[in-house]
Amino acid sequence: MSLSFDPDRLPLPNGHFIGDRLIPAEDGQPRLPMHRPSDGRAYADCPVASADLVDQAVATAQAALKSSNWGGLRPRDRTAVLQRWAALIEEEAETLAKVEALSSTRPVGQLVAGDVAVTAEQIRFFAEFADKEGGDLVPTDDGSLGMVMTEPYGVVGAITPWNFPLSMAGWKLGPALAAGNAVVLKPSEMTPFSTVLLAQLAVKAGVPAGLINIVQGDGPTTGAAITRHPGIAKVSFTGSTAAGSAIMADIARSGVKPMTLELGGKSPQIVFADADLDKAAAAIATSVLSNAGQACVAGSRLLVEAGVAEPLVERILDHMRAVRPGPTWDAGTRYSPIISERQRARIHAIVSASLTGPVECLTGGGPMDAEGYFYAPTLLAGVDQASPAVVEEIFGPVLTVQSFDSEEEAMALADHPTYGLAAGLYTRDLSRALRLTRRLQAGTVWVNRYGRSRDHILPTGGYKRSGIGKDLGREAYLANRRSKSVLIGL
Repeated sequence: MSLSFDPDRLPLPNGHFIGDRLIPAEDGQPRLPMHRPSDGRAYADCPVASADLVDQAVATAQAALKSSNWGGLRPRDRTAVLQRWAALIEEEAETLAKVEALSSTRPVGQLVAGDVAVTAEQIRFFAEFADKEGGDLVPTDDGSLGMVMTEPYGVVGAITPWNFPLSMAGWKLGPALAAGNAVVLKPSEMTPFSTVLLAQLAVKAGVPAGLINIVQGDGPTTGAAITRHPGIAKVSFTGSTAAGSAIMADIARSGVKPMTLELGGKSPQIVFADADLDKAAAAIATSVLSNAGQACVAGSRLLVEAGVAEPLVERILDHMRAVRPGPTWDAGTRYSPIISERQRARIHAIVSASLTGPVECLTGGGPMDAEGYFYAPTLLAGVDQASPAVVEEIFGPVLTVQSFDSEEEAMALADHPTYGLAAGLYTRDLSRALRLTRRLQAGTVWVNRYGRSRDHILPTGGYKRSGIGKDLGREAYLANRRSKSVLIGL
């Protein structure tokens, strides 16, 4: 059975999901027009949840925690429910993929093989922490007993981005629920539908109704209502650095609560002359072509040892020139559109502003001749550290290239004043790899490869303004529980 589908015939769960009910937009409620990235056509409106509706969602989550005693259950019982949810996600992979493909930049074939499968894996991964991470006995004197106990926060607020809607929801929901919390989640207003289906499957699997509540809307109205809400004990956000800064300010103005922020990046990929150039070229090209570069970890700054710059660039250009655009609902599509006309215009403005002096555009440099919001894979040579294409997170299929003659020069070029999310390093010299990995200012370093694997035990998070805290790994589970010190006199 083909995964390709007719975008005009696909039913959508349009509305908020509170408790166990899909709540459609009410008359007079603000709505945001939505356009399909693959063809630019208007196809739906996203309702904007008011502060009152967010309050209803939080109250529902609090009531569900109390009535189900979710955080106080035998941990293995939480594990079993979450594992059933993961199984349902896999069973409904095609439905989830089609709903997400319609509104997002993710091709349906890649969703089934990647995003949906990864989301199910993440839920299972975090489910297994429920009975394996607990408190500790700590050393004290003979007259007392010291313990560190952990417990859930209660209601966690989550805000997810548009670039990987399902897997980002898995990042938030998996650890929060496994740790015994409820969640009020706002997906991006540009990709709202698949997260609702995910929540419906959770209830079907036996997650108590009300533990997952999905509220649709924008950042200034709905997102702000979540971050400011006194009933939300912790906030988890993935998105731009600017939005993360606004969330931090919002939380500070309305009180104090912990937060996890996975934010922007401008990640370098450093290639030494002894590297396998074919493998390096393939990994580098994939990092900026996958999802058309719309990923926070996209390796958008190529730094290459001068002696191999020309042959490496030629190999990368071969990959870039081979891409063909296609709609996300076609099972054969491999290259994604840009999420919106506005974002495509922003990409083009940065590229255009960078084409000054010695800067040369080796390929691409503009929108593609195709229906929808496609932008041509672009490689800019001759840039310096002040170039807009080097300084700004473009969030598109744009790669800059600079050369170096020494390790010191490579490290100086790699260091970005704002971002420190990820970095790539290509060399056959193990000593060099370990030496430079220690020096790179990045939360994740990939050596002789680039991009996340399905080893969910590896946490992700950034240095500098690329974020606070970690998603994935043991760290993400522990970040959804708070500790309490206990000292008992004997």
